[in-house]
Amino acid sequence: MAELTKERITQQARTLFIEHGYEKVSMRDIAKDLGCSHGALYYHFKNKAALFSEVLAFYFDELNLLIDLTMKQEKNDKLQELLLGFLRFGLNYPYQYELMFLLKSEEVDSLMQQPAAASYEKFAAAVKKASGKDLQNDMIYSIFLALHGFVSLHLHRVPNFEGAAKAAAVHVDFLRKTI
Repeated sequence: MAELTKERITQQARTLFIEHGYEKVSMRDIAKDLGCSHGALYYHFKNKAALFSEVLAFYFDELNLLIDLTMKQEKNDKLQELLLGFLRFGLNYPYQYELMFLLKSEEVDSLMQQPAAASYEKFAAAVKKASGKDLQNDMIYSIFLALHGFVSLHLHRVPNFEGAAKAAAVHVDFLRKTI
């Protein structure tokens, strides 16, 4: 049997949370899939919420990497790429997106705040830089809400980003014109 590491536990938890949702997965379920006792998981994580926080940090790191890569591109219109990239992320990874942005649980709300806030700050700074304008915080937040609304509306209604690519392009074009 492979060593029970924090990374291995987190990877298995990611799979189960995506397949069944946060509420329907227990530490016992994760332990069973890993072939260990549920007590062994508590050596690495205080509780399920702490483990879920680690999973969310991974997803927010992925979103942050996407933002970084977009900003390093040589494309002329980084703002368009950034906004489309957010939509692409949400629609290509719908279950992860739901866990990151749509899950309502008092148990994990406080644990989600830090990685979500850090990711939002990165997004806001990138939007401001890519726009080339001194956008106010409320304008950037409105852009985020418009993107989030688009993803939320199309989530599980299209198989992936390509299923909404035309609508996404129109939506992003509209947002860019309002800036």
